[in-house]
Amino acid sequence: MWTPIQRELALLGHRSCAVDLPGHGLDAQYPVAYQAPQDLGAWATEPSMLAGVTLSDNANLVVDVVRRVAEYGPVVLVGASLGGTAISVAANLVPHLVDRLVYISAWSCVAHANPIEYMAEPEFATNLLGLLAGLNVGDPAVLGVGRANYRTADPALLANLKAAIMADTTDEQFRAFLNILQPDESISVMMGDARVQADTWGTIARSYIRLTGDRSLPIALQDRLIAEADALTPGNPYDVHTLDSSHVGFIFQAPEVAAILNKLSA
Repeated sequence: MWTPIQRELALLGHRSCAVDLPGHGLDAQYPVAYQAPQDLGAWATEPSMLAGVTLSDNANLVVDVVRRVAEYGPVVLVGASLGGTAISVAANLVPHLVDRLVYISAWSCVAHANPIEYMAEPEFATNLLGLLAGLNVGDPAVLGVGRANYRTADPALLANLKAAIMADTTDEQFRAFLNILQPDESISVMMGDARVQADTWGTIARSYIRLTGDRSLPIALQDRLIAEADALTPGNPYDVHTLDSSHVGFIFQAPEVAAILNKLSA
């Protein structure tokens, strides 16, 4: 996912490291039943390696990476979407090793413990995720994960998914993105306590890149997260930037994102 932005950062003279969280990247699980032709009945009961993964597991992996890269210079820790919970908890743990936090339409929880709790708030009402129920496979309560069939050929589901996450890209770009998605996500991660702490996280310089066309984490909720954090640490508010982008479309605006990160690193 981060490759286009990493390419632009490299061309600007920056080193970057994309962190694969547990059970993602080349450690992800792609059962035979998920391949084509699919066996959705079998896949619905296939145990998931992510079932036991917690938010602490994600944050600890990020901390390990931060400890290693901090030897080479200032650390700018960037998270998008659910990745915001991992960088928030990591920053609570090692604030002295992080020079700046950057959230790209990402969860920085203050008033509530996790994204699930925020999803009951009125600012979340304009999201389009409710249209995606048909993507779900299996029982999350049994599996311990949310499981989405990103290899569906159902045109209505694909259209709804594109509207929810990447309405501003071409169909070809959208399908290319789907092919790097891992289908499972841990319920424990989404329900872990990701609240930021004023005396640790709150001491780090931080920036938020708002995505005005986001229909997964609506702009109203992004602004609420910014406001809550600024109220928590009024002496250290967010440095705010804005892009006209969908939830994931920003990766196809890599030059613009890299330009913001370049200024922040300076």
